[in-house]
Amino acid sequence: MEANPLLETYLHQLHLPAFAKQYLPFAVDAAQKNLDYPRYLLALVEQEVQTREQNRIQRRIKAARFPILKEMADFDFSVLPNLNKAHILDLARGEYIAKRETLIFIGNPGLGKTHLSISLSLAACRQGRRVRFWTAAGLVNELLAAQEENRLHRLIAMALKQDLVVLDELGFIPFTANGAHALFTFCSELYERTAMIITTNLQFANWIQLFGDERLTAALLDRLTHHAHIVELSGESFRFRQRMQQEM
Repeated sequence: MEANPLLETYLHQLHLPAFAKQYLPFAVDAAQKNLDYPRYLLALVEQEVQTREQNRIQRRIKAARFPILKEMADFDFSVLPNLNKAHILDLARGEYIAKRETLIFIGNPGLGKTHLSISLSLAACRQGRRVRFWTAAGLVNELLAAQEENRLHRLIAMALKQDLVVLDELGFIPFTANGAHALFTFCSELYERTAMIITTNLQFANWIQLFGDERLTAALLDRLTHHAHIVELSGESFRFRQRMQQEM
């Protein structure tokens, strides 16, 4: 069975790349299996739909700007016996996103907070949701730069178009007064309008160390914890445990 250049031209003009790529092998398969025309056409249509959906997912994942991809299936729940696996898997369904709630992971470094946040965000991308990932330090730098260039409202407007915003590693670097106020403004604008995931190594009582202003810290925590799922992780660092195993 030979390719049909004119058919391929029309298929590309109609923006049906999966059709153009698969019509010939599918035709050969249909002939061998004695499939009727509607079933052959259905198989092609299904392939086109699946290809488009996969492409959409990949675009959403790329737009999220994850530093690395981490799957839930690779997370070792057995080393964190106090972590409720069923709760995490339930969160992966994304109901907290639809309700525009906040998910806060608290725990020492190396316990998998970033892994979980990325895994849940990937699940959101695959559910058709728009996601944007920032480290806390990276976001504050962007906010301050946007403020200086009179485009802060555009940055916040972009964030408000997301279904889920991830703020990772809150607590490692204290903010300047301007940085603290910029982050407060950002989170306040997103409050009850966009779902958020926040990871932090600091207990709430210690957030004053980051923001340096008791009233601002209290106001921010009031907003972030209002509709929040708070998950505390405790145990031994994954990275420390791996290092010890390598040295044995």
